[in-house]
Amino acid sequence: MALLSLGFSPCPNDTFMFAGLANGWVRGDLKFKIIISDVETLNDLVMRQKIDISKISCHSLYYIQNKYCFLSVGAALGYGCGPLLITRPELSLNDLPSATIAIPGKYTTAYLLLRLYAPYLKEKQVIFLPFDQIIENVYTKKADFGLLIHEGRFVYSKYGLKSVLDLGKWWENQTHLPLPLGGIVAKKSLGPDKIEIFTQMLRESILFAYAHPGKVMKYVKKYAAYLEDEIIKQHIELYVNQFSLNLGEQGRRAVQTLMAHIEKREVSESLFCNQV
Repeated sequence: MALLSLGFSPCPNDTFMFAGLANGWVRGDLKFKIIISDVETLNDLVMRQKIDISKISCHSLYYIQNKYCFLSVGAALGYGCGPLLITRPELSLNDLPSATIAIPGKYTTAYLLLRLYAPYLKEKQVIFLPFDQIIENVYTKKADFGLLIHEGRFVYSKYGLKSVLDLGKWWENQTHLPLPLGGIVAKKSLGPDKIEIFTQMLRESILFAYAHPGKVMKYVKKYAAYLEDEIIKQHIELYVNQFSLNLGEQGRRAVQTLMAHIEKREVSESLFCNQV
């Protein structure tokens, strides 16, 4: 059986969900070559169609929807989980129009949300960095503001930094929907049978993680950027939720609404894998 390339990030929510699959604790009719990398690298692999199944930022779904579809499991989507815009104590949101901003990637949902909130921002103001370098760059004054995703939201205050904008709350107020940050996509060319088998395997892997947290946590800590138990626990509780097990109608509407903010028109149901 040919191996399918499977990508996910080293962040605790992803390693928690995929631990069962990656370690063979959950078995099925598919075998995988595992690729663990930051989400912007995964976005790029998907853009170039170099990977079969992968975690992506929901923003990048817009650019690959003809070749990939969005799975009903594995999503990072919910309320109160949005990117935070942080800065030093002497600055405020009023300084944003002329400031430099550290961003975790061009195709991240965080960057899309910031552009929707502040369409006046210019390209020269933006500094693209790996997500785990943003706090340091703001703290050392290499950037004025930083857009935080992943574990950064739990630790920035330790550096004397403050949050001036919660883009998740802004999205919720604008749309009355949960925020779709990321999810799992599969090549449409895999066909509905393989995609359905993988969907069931990933759902079983998530349930396995809930049933065996001690076993799974050793794998999670192997890749986590911050190793404190409480930070890892908060991260998983925030980003792995009911939408991760089943996107559902509300989750689908949230993803379609995000796409519509880019396209400025109604978005097709063919975004989703069960419509392949």
